[in-house]
Amino acid sequence: FPSHDTVEAYVAAKRTDLADKEKAEGEVIAEYLPAQLSEEEIKKMIADAIAETGASGPAGMGSIMKVLSPKIAGKADGGVVSGLVKAALGQ
Repeated sequence: FPSHDTVEAYVAAKRTDLADKEKAEGEVIAEYLPAQLSEEEIKKMIADAIAETGASGPAGMGSIMKVLSPKIAGKADGGVVSGLVKAALGQ
């Protein structure tokens, strides 16, 4: 999936032709992907998972991700979710 960083790199290199191509590919791919969850939706899901599992601290990360993974599959970037879980667990 084309990244925003790639497009920015092409623009910085004054290769708008490649940037435009990358954006167009991203738009086509996005049509076939499930709707992406907002950060607020993810935070709510994390809070629910923490309440469900009673997880806390770094050791709770695995429990939270186990509950969240099936719910967010294809709907959110794993790195973003992981960062939000770490923040919620106070890491």
